[in-house]
Amino acid sequence: MLSYLTKRLLISIPTLIAISIVIFAILALAPGDPMGEFAANPSITPEVRENIRKSLGLDQPIYLRYVKWAWAFIRGDMGYSFTSRSPVFDLILQRLPPTLWVVASAYIIGVLIAFPLGVISALKRYSFLDQVITTFAFLGFSLPTFFTGLLLIIVFSVQLNWLPFIYNSTLKVTDWSSLVAQIKQSIMPISVLALYQSAVLMRFVRSAILDELNQEYVRTAYAKGLNSFAVLKNHILRNATIPIVTLVALDIPTIFTGALITEQIFRVPGIGALLIDSIYRSDTPVVMAITFIYGLLIVVFNLVADLTYGFLDPRVRY
Repeated sequence: MLSYLTKRLLISIPTLIAISIVIFAILALAPGDPMGEFAANPSITPEVRENIRKSLGLDQPIYLRYVKWAWAFIRGDMGYSFTSRSPVFDLILQRLPPTLWVVASAYIIGVLIAFPLGVISALKRYSFLDQVITTFAFLGFSLPTFFTGLLLIIVFSVQLNWLPFIYNSTLKVTDWSSLVAQIKQSIMPISVLALYQSAVLMRFVRSAILDELNQEYVRTAYAKGLNSFAVLKNHILRNATIPIVTLVALDIPTIFTGALITEQIFRVPGIGALLIDSIYRSDTPVVMAITFIYGLLIVVFNLVADLTYGFLDPRVRY
């Protein structure tokens, strides 16, 4: 197992380096000037703008800027925002709680809905129940999140006036009424994300279970006299979980990086909204930090998935 882990780590490190180089190069060569906001200010002369550019290191060659950024990132320094001059780490830390609350809750709810429904749909395939679950899944991942978000706003905020359609980031949970208000303002964004997440994962679980149902080892287990629940728990799920682990591992990074569209629709001040605002402002340090953290999380959770494969199926290690 140790050699298997070592091999995976040796693959992951060059992958992260390549990801960082590509992201940095794209952002450095992309159109847009971080000093663009100063251009409309007549009190800032071109000489002052040039001095600001030099203080930010924008006059240096791209390779030198990358080396400085990479070394600083390794030491835990993500730099400073071009627009607010605040540390990038502090900006991300400020936006992380709303993202974790909304996106993580939606992900957990989606998994809790998708896994049992996917198993039931596979075991009861071609039945009326399977058709209902499949229809729900198709609707869930066919409808874009911006459409379902706007639909929920029209129904529950505009027509019924039950739920607020703008997320109040200043709300502090101190008593029962504030807790109720927090839950009410979170229902719609969580529902939108949970619907999409559960629909995608549900179809994947169903497909994985169906692939295992007709295998020889399943027939052998039934021939030995095992009941359906024992065959499902001890044989089918263990093998069907392997491809499901991949999907779950690739989705977990989104919990930390936010849901771009949903956060924009409901004005959730999360990391996804911070990324969109930073792109508009050409705030390269913030965009670079968020996108690289996302890439880092994908590589890390891919490594976790590979290790999980080795646990679920020892043959993978060889």
